[in-house]
Amino acid sequence: MTEAIGIRRRSFASRVVGRGSVVWRMDWLLFGAVVALSAIGTLLVWSATRTWSSIEPTGMVKKHVLNLLIGLALYSAVAVTDYRWLRTYAPVLYGIAVIGLILVISPMGSTINGHHSWILLGGGFALQPAELMKPALVVILARLLAPTSEKGKTKDRPRAAGLALSVAAAGVAAALVMLQPDLGTTMVLMTTTGAIIVFSGIRKRWVVAGVLLTGLGAVAVWSLGLLKPYQVARFTALIDPSSDPRGVGYNSTQALVAIGSGEVFGKGLFHGGQTTGRFVPEQHTDFIFTVAGEELGFVGSVTVVALLGVVLLRGARIARMCGDRFSALVSAGIVAWLAFQTLVNVGMTIGIMPITGVPLPFVSYGGTATFANMTAIAILQAIHLRSRPV
Repeated sequence: MTEAIGIRRRSFASRVVGRGSVVWRMDWLLFGAVVALSAIGTLLVWSATRTWSSIEPTGMVKKHVLNLLIGLALYSAVAVTDYRWLRTYAPVLYGIAVIGLILVISPMGSTINGHHSWILLGGGFALQPAELMKPALVVILARLLAPTSEKGKTKDRPRAAGLALSVAAAGVAAALVMLQPDLGTTMVLMTTTGAIIVFSGIRKRWVVAGVLLTGLGAVAVWSLGLLKPYQVARFTALIDPSSDPRGVGYNSTQALVAIGSGEVFGKGLFHGGQTTGRFVPEQHTDFIFTVAGEELGFVGSVTVVALLGVVLLRGARIARMCGDRFSALVSAGIVAWLAFQTLVNVGMTIGIMPITGVPLPFVSYGGTATFANMTAIAILQAIHLRSRPV
């Protein structure tokens, strides 16, 4: 009897951690890079927020750690499931995200830091539906652009109707986000959409037409004055931030000062003068890379970028290994989303991108953003686990 129980226990242990198990086949390099980024981000958030309150200097970092734990729980739940359920429930996920964006612009929404992008949940927590739209848009676009025949096989090219519905789905999402207004997230959604459409295998003439229409649309938005004055000023300040260092160029100027003062090895964690003095706004979210630059220096900043590079490269590898177009488009969409968001966040702190409110993936403080990012990595893991032979 005892021997039988021992055999069953060994069998269970073998299923959990043995060769061919989920643990064995998981992409540990991808997961390790995300954990390392989260750990660094926690220290940077602590440094950026510890002077906010003399009573509870660790309040923000405690909330950040709680968000990470919830995010890891979501990761664990999604990573072990069959990713194919995403195809079935993609319209539901997209619909929920759209409803959330509609609620934000209704009286239920709340304004924080000039953006009407939040739904307050109480207890100091808030939900940002625009972040939930990122993974939802990825999966609905992948479904629309990877049509299947009656036998369940993926067709060679997306249909014109699927492309039209994809553009419409992205347009609805972008319009609702711009009403908040949130230009940064809109840029992320549009870039992700463009990447998925290109990777879907549509005809080249459609790609060219899409690029031309996008360019004409951007010109129209600019010419018709559809952007807010401060949004236009952020683009013009990119050319010469020193022209108005105390006005629209203030953020860019202070960000460059903070990063440059860190030199090679930084001033040391918790010893950054710009960070402690809060000269750069929103250093725990949009400008957290300035904390890394000042306190960890060039070496620390490169480490953060390198870890993000590992995440993107592993995601691209998973996309190449996919056995079906749907999972390949989902993977490519996630990589495009995280890559562009990283480029915008890091770029705006070093003066090569306009100032927009997008967090640095896995590093910045933020509840909903953390949940969305962890879910995206979990989807990559779920695809990876079922793209490799057992």
